[in-house]
Amino acid sequence: MKFRGGYNIALKGRPNSEVKTLPEPDALYLPLQTSRFSFSEVCVEDGQQVSLGEVLAKDPNNHSVPLLAPRAGLVRLKTAENHIVLEDIAEAPKHLHDVEQTAPHIAQQMGSGGILRYKLLTLGAWQFFYDAHSGSLPDPFKVPQAIIVSTISCEPFMARGDVQIRRDLQAFGRGLEGLQSLLEYEPIYLIVPDIASDFARRLRQNVRGYAWIKIVEVPLTYPNDNFTILARNLGLKPDNGPVWALRAEGVLAVDRALTESKPCTERIISIGGPAVKTAEHVETLCGYPLSQITHSYVHKDDVRVINGGVFTGRVIGPDQLGLDSECMGLTILPEATKREFLSFARAGWQKRSYSSLCYLSALRGTLEEAPTTAVQGEVRACVSCNYCEEVCPAGIMPHLIHKFLYKDDLDEAERARVDLCVGCGLCSFVCPSKIELAAQFADAQARILREHHSEGVTQ
Repeated sequence: MKFRGGYNIALKGRPNSEVKTLPEPDALYLPLQTSRFSFSEVCVEDGQQVSLGEVLAKDPNNHSVPLLAPRAGLVRLKTAENHIVLEDIAEAPKHLHDVEQTAPHIAQQMGSGGILRYKLLTLGAWQFFYDAHSGSLPDPFKVPQAIIVSTISCEPFMARGDVQIRRDLQAFGRGLEGLQSLLEYEPIYLIVPDIASDFARRLRQNVRGYAWIKIVEVPLTYPNDNFTILARNLGLKPDNGPVWALRAEGVLAVDRALTESKPCTERIISIGGPAVKTAEHVETLCGYPLSQITHSYVHKDDVRVINGGVFTGRVIGPDQLGLDSECMGLTILPEATKREFLSFARAGWQKRSYSSLCYLSALRGTLEEAPTTAVQGEVRACVSCNYCEEVCPAGIMPHLIHKFLYKDDLDEAERARVDLCVGCGLCSFVCPSKIELAAQFADAQARILREHHSEGVTQ
């Protein structure tokens, strides 16, 4: 495959490859809202005792995907708003949910393939699936045209696929076999890095006997791991049906659900950024108290905690008390206490820019920058430097679309294919004027969808 654009930056605070297990907390705080899910259908009562894997709530608008209890414990619904709190938690479960016995109608209607998909949904593994083109949760009972499995993670401070696979390469192989059992003749594209390493060699050897897997080597450049970009480069068009996509953690969740029939409530996440004491990967539970994590890892008082990577993550507000069920990493940045006026004109020995003309750091060679929440200078008008176009993986012209949107000309922005933007955030990062291009384009895409929907309803 031939990729456009992309850009890698060296940032301080990258997690190492070891995985540490966080200590058991006294209570779990499970958010009812994540980036994709709204668990509005609460299935338990205040004061109820629940066991490991029991359904606490469901998202009725997303195929009733469940929020599962990560541990046995006592339910508290009034302790924290928009959370289900588990107190008096215990690691040992009373019983595990037997999917085959509780859903015989699934097997009758859809056969063995149907019961496998139902297990993935009921045991929490389906949360790890994405529609490659839209990023939404795919329909578990539709047949995809293909499955994309990515073993790489290029965004800074996100949990790395190789770290998760190293822990149990055999489980990863079983998970791939589980995915294949859901298909007929549809291919599985396994995305691997185009590097020569001992681990990459072992991974290729492990899947060499699987004729139904197509290995695709990808340069380790952000955002070459983006599902939408991968689907486009593989020629998988939305009109030909859904494309399922998942990362290494998703394959391991498939193995856990199909092989062991266990709920998928534990995650390996990264904790990174320049404001942490030691950046590392950790094995933890959904709902793990955020305050306990920040107390253990943060060495500064005034920080911003981001759910996800440095480019696409979202800020965690003070009202969220625990890790949500989709968290793949925490990025912790120091808050900028003051803005540097005309920062772009300063010498910048400790700063890096996409442009080699901005800072003296261009003379330094290797430099790991310590990012903060500041934009490093006041926002200015677009200077038509074309840097955003150079790094754009979608092949659009962000600077041109910005000018259309600045004039509120949504039709011209649509004709310039703002819909192809994948939201990687590179255009905003390299922009010397620090224009929030990615946010502008996301807003424009939402406006276009609303207009198309209203036109369709009118017609």
